[in-house]
Amino acid sequence: MQGKPRNDTKSTVSAEVAETLFQEGWKKMDLHVHSSCSYDVPPVQAMHPAVLFEKARSQGLDFVTFTDHDTVKAYDLLGWDREGLIPGVEISIKDPEHIGHTLHVNVFELDSEEFKELELIANQEHDFKSFIHYLRTHDLPHVYNHPFWFAIGDRPNLWAVPELIKQFPVVEYNIQDVMKKNFVTATLARKYGKGLVVTTDSHTGGMGAVYTLAKGETFREYFENIRKGRSYLVVEGGTRRHLTKEFSSWIELVFSMDRQLREDMSFTTKVWSFDKVISLFANEKIREFPRINSLAMKFFQNLSRSGLPAYMYMWAEKPLVSEIENIFNQIA
Repeated sequence: MQGKPRNDTKSTVSAEVAETLFQEGWKKMDLHVHSSCSYDVPPVQAMHPAVLFEKARSQGLDFVTFTDHDTVKAYDLLGWDREGLIPGVEISIKDPEHIGHTLHVNVFELDSEEFKELELIANQEHDFKSFIHYLRTHDLPHVYNHPFWFAIGDRPNLWAVPELIKQFPVVEYNIQDVMKKNFVTATLARKYGKGLVVTTDSHTGGMGAVYTLAKGETFREYFENIRKGRSYLVVEGGTRRHLTKEFSSWIELVFSMDRQLREDMSFTTKVWSFDKVISLFANEKIREFPRINSLAMKFFQNLSRSGLPAYMYMWAEKPLVSEIENIFNQIA
């Protein structure tokens, strides 16, 4: 069955077509999801891995993973062998000598010892070649996350990204990233024969808003079909819509959490100026006045729903997008 292609990728299908495939036995999964175990997710009950796992299953996701930042604590809480749960983690690695900027890599079906060894390579050796060699020799499914995302303070090595994509079996179409970045990522994935997944990268419990369809009775079979391009992306709505929903959910979580539980928490809506304003109001002093706290939360939610913060983020990304497109045009 062939899906109707769109301009961002030739493997995208509508939700209606996806439902037909789902009924035919195709599996769906969101391969990039965060829980309260991530340092940048509010420590509220709604974001606990156990709550999110049940939510994901109720939404019809066949395989569920939590790719928290540099931690596998979710599986210590849930158990490593729960049916339908696929151990995963998002590992940060920066190789100053060969790359320069930070990469985020999702790794699946690993155990606690393999995680420790990968962390050692990433945090002490800072050696991307050793890191990718470990993943291959241990036959661990892995994904290059948001290839054109760069950490604050990093100096992006844009020319390295196409070469890095060649090193991975699968790359990510991240719905929270600017559409033009995703277009370049998808095009490069096709150019180099790489699999492509679409993910929410949700930090607010919004998993499954977009997902990847492939056949496979096991996660390993499912991932292998993605690697071979035998899969479809289900993307409803663009970046602005998904960011707006994520921002609004963020605000509710931040205003609801007990700040004393995690004083050093780094939360972000991707818009630095918006973050600073929210942090002035989402604090313990205002929490002592429930009505003011509630009014502040509603104000920022309405502001977020207007789409302004999402627009500000997308506008701020324009200079980087122009650089990416310039490089892409030279290698296309």
